[in-house]
Amino acid sequence: MKLFPKVFFGLVFIFCTSISAQLSEEQWAKIDSLFLQWNKPNHPGGAIAIMQGNDLVFSKAYGLASMEYLVPNTIGTRFNVASVSKQFSALGIVKLHLAGKLSIDETVDNYIDGLAPFGSEITIRHILHHTSGLRSLHALFGLAGWRGDDARTNADLDRIIAKQSELNFEPGSEYMYCNTGYMFLANIIEEVTGISFVDYMKEEVFIPLGMNDTYVEPDYDGIVPNNATSYNQTSDGFVRSVEYWGYVGSGNMHTTTDDLLKYLKNYYDPLPGWKAAFDTMQTLDPLNDGSFNKYAFGVNVDKLFGKKRVSHGGSIGGFRANVAVFPNEKTSIAIITNFSSSGAGRKSNQITEILFEETTSNKDLKVAKVSKKKMDSYTGMYWDDETYSQRMLTTGGDTLYIGRNPFLPVQDDEFVAVQSGNDTRIQFENGTMTIYPESGKPMVFSKFEEEELTKALAQEYVGTYFSPEIETAYSIHYEEGEFYAHHIRHGKIPLKQKKKDLLEGKHPVSYIKFKRENGKTKGIWISNGRVRNLWFSKTE
Repeated sequence: MKLFPKVFFGLVFIFCTSISAQLSEEQWAKIDSLFLQWNKPNHPGGAIAIMQGNDLVFSKAYGLASMEYLVPNTIGTRFNVASVSKQFSALGIVKLHLAGKLSIDETVDNYIDGLAPFGSEITIRHILHHTSGLRSLHALFGLAGWRGDDARTNADLDRIIAKQSELNFEPGSEYMYCNTGYMFLANIIEEVTGISFVDYMKEEVFIPLGMNDTYVEPDYDGIVPNNATSYNQTSDGFVRSVEYWGYVGSGNMHTTTDDLLKYLKNYYDPLPGWKAAFDTMQTLDPLNDGSFNKYAFGVNVDKLFGKKRVSHGGSIGGFRANVAVFPNEKTSIAIITNFSSSGAGRKSNQITEILFEETTSNKDLKVAKVSKKKMDSYTGMYWDDETYSQRMLTTGGDTLYIGRNPFLPVQDDEFVAVQSGNDTRIQFENGTMTIYPESGKPMVFSKFEEEELTKALAQEYVGTYFSPEIETAYSIHYEEGEFYAHHIRHGKIPLKQKKKDLLEGKHPVSYIKFKRENGKTKGIWISNGRVRNLWFSKTE
């Protein structure tokens, strides 16, 4: 029995196939070497495929589809591609738009009943670009008491979203990734066509594009042959990872690398009748203030090594996926995997370097001379009250770091990202730091130091707080120096004070901000990333 894994993995290498038409032997070997670790005994893996023009130049599978039964991945294995699914939901909407059956500039209240008045402010275009301001379902569900291993469906979203009275921000003013919006697209497609989203995608998108091994899975516990099992990697090895997210529109499409390449090819060589749809998919619109937003219709449109790229990643359970197409170079890359630490996006970039013989060398910058005193003055913690974001700045020589990301000075108070492909810029003025990202609106941070929590102030925070929007309550306690929030399903959530009336916790209660009237606390706003300022009233 101990010899079996060695024999088995010999069979894996025989079973996996590969095709090389345009790659040099060196390029092929370099790409293959990126994934050889996945072929270790008792290791999950994935499938990788590359197309250039009409030629499949690399196609190979690695590792196990099932660790329990020692079944290998093959180039025909299906994987859940998670948020890579979004572009297909967007394509379904685009088809209806081009056919005149709906307009992407219509507001969502035309198709979805029961929304608060903000439904008349959000257009389908906002949803496609992730600029709707809608609160994202996972963040909402977490606050409402859902845990990671609780099932969630489109019906759960419909029920909870009907109680939402506010948005995270004004539609069109900001980019914030939002699964809620893409689940709405499934509702809209069903309302317009009168058929299920699952059937519409099969008949109107997958089959016409030749994607015969692709389907949408509305049941997280459904059984379909030739699907990989997903795993999370831990310090002790791998554990089974169940995809409890049983919803459609924003995820849960299952497919193969072959089908993905058939689809991606349409970005540079569309099938008859599909050119207008794939041109529309790449539509970019600025935010309300004119800031650039690189998110188009279910895809990111940016540049890598100066080359236009259309791409997207995905993550659900232990599945990780990434697709990228370089239309001008007629090159597509599809990576689909069944373990959480696979690094699919990073691997895609590494493949791109090999294909185009590029390097991630730093930019050729004209670095300004900044005194050590000035550099040191920039270090510390910065906070953005609007987005509940913080950044820690450190320095090393002439380099400023935000986390691990390096920036070099081009002026005394202006820094730019060092790494090629990153156009982020930072500017300092009067104690504030403004970050100008390559995509999205500028973010303004103020320097601050955390304030110690006093016993008297802690007692003012103590109480129970209820939200009618998610029908749940949190209680804040201060006992024997222990300060925490409590929820019946999440238990104790440790809290610390960042500054007066602003507390920091852990997911799902990342930040708590207090509202006072006549000096007394009347309620709190809780934020956790993709939910901002959800109101909880203090109960007596």
